[in-house]
Amino acid sequence: MSVPEIRIRQLNQRPIDVDGDYILYWMIASRRSRSNFSLDRAIELSKELNKPLLILEALRCGYEWASDRLHRFVLQGMDDNQESFQETSAFYYCYVEPEPGQGAGLLEALAAKASVIVTDDFPCFFIPRMLQSVASRLPIRLEAIDSNGLLPMRAASKIYPTAYAFRRFLHKELPSHLLQIPKANPLARTKLPNLNGLPPEICERWPMASPRTLQATPEVLAKLPIDHSVAPAEFAGGMSAARRALKQFLNQRFDRYLDERNLPEQEVTSGLSPYLHFGHISAHEVFHRIINQECWTVEKVFDQKATGKRAGWWGMSETAEAYLDQLITWRELGYNMCWQRTDYDQYESLPDWAQTTLAEHARDLRDPCYSLEDFDQAQTHDPLWNAAQRQLVTEGRMHNYMRMLWGKKILHWSESPQAALQTMIHLNNKYAVDGRNPNSYSGIFWCLGRYDRPWGPERPIFGKIRYMTSENTARKFRVKSYLEQYGTKKQ
Repeated sequence: MSVPEIRIRQLNQRPIDVDGDYILYWMIASRRSRSNFSLDRAIELSKELNKPLLILEALRCGYEWASDRLHRFVLQGMDDNQESFQETSAFYYCYVEPEPGQGAGLLEALAAKASVIVTDDFPCFFIPRMLQSVASRLPIRLEAIDSNGLLPMRAASKIYPTAYAFRRFLHKELPSHLLQIPKANPLARTKLPNLNGLPPEICERWPMASPRTLQATPEVLAKLPIDHSVAPAEFAGGMSAARRALKQFLNQRFDRYLDERNLPEQEVTSGLSPYLHFGHISAHEVFHRIINQECWTVEKVFDQKATGKRAGWWGMSETAEAYLDQLITWRELGYNMCWQRTDYDQYESLPDWAQTTLAEHARDLRDPCYSLEDFDQAQTHDPLWNAAQRQLVTEGRMHNYMRMLWGKKILHWSESPQAALQTMIHLNNKYAVDGRNPNSYSGIFWCLGRYDRPWGPERPIFGKIRYMTSENTARKFRVKSYLEQYGTKKQ
């Protein structure tokens, strides 16, 4: 099956150079060798033009929030990819920028000898601006391929204001797309023309990352001009780690997910969001592992009505349907926003009702009122909030329910809702391995009213924004061991 046209976006009007030496796949978001529409498209073109396939995966060091934490996670993924592509007929070239700007010109140098460039379509962080800038400078065609989720982003031509509305659309639109899946292991038993190597002048100026660099040891990271105050996460990056995490979730925690996912003292969620963000695993692979476990087939959804309800439509277990609502509805709702609005991360993108009620309470007294540094250092009066922040800082992730409380209290204790938004974005993107993602922006903006509705009674500071407190959280759930684990700063 060829890659669906709706997932292919031509970024410039340049031709394909049939005399080029290879097909270039510039891997920037779907950083994996499996279940990847971008790789499928590159292989299609390689076969069609009878050209070798060159895969470029690069890591720059000048991006915002670059740190030991994010760099190690990506480098571990590159190490996995190098091993995965080693026994295939594709040529994998990984480059790690040693200083800001030293990677400049690499793509153009490779493009000079390419027939066409395939890359990943990703609607968030610096990637859309980068692709727009690069496309105009290239002499050949640049295609961006959407391998983000089960629903192609451009299948929804409007922004959905609530999960319910988007879910109704999914129930109508998604079934046909479930039949169009990326190949599980597209380079297995695939013979492409060989690329014997790269020109010496390219290898000399932009040397391939060494095996030692890809090990991402503390010594390697220390030499890179990135933020060393944000230590690596406690979990490893890469396809292998992602697949292990999925297996552990399905075998050990899946049965408890429905009843225990909101309990701060229990960690029963999948833990897959960092891997989905960096493309180390695909939503398609996760979905198919679940439906295989449920003994379910795609054909079952074609007779269902578009109800918009969270449960019952798939015809699976309650646990499976609850998880799929997170994996598909809530995750892809963020992509639905980001590809259509460039201001997805700006205060002005909030719903009108949310902006109105927050403006009406802009002058309400904030007591206490904390600075960005106070929040960063977990120096508030609230032990439970401090514990959540410390989990984020030390582990690179936070319990899902605690993320909601975390954001609500930042709104409560900031000098303005605009300042609260900037604090949430900065802390999340700095520390969370799954930050800088459409899904994480959805969570942040939900704290300010996106995808929600007005709530009563109207309160100071919050107005009609949904209200949450640490006291209510502690009454609803046991938090003693959570406080014991994260309540004091780790040395």
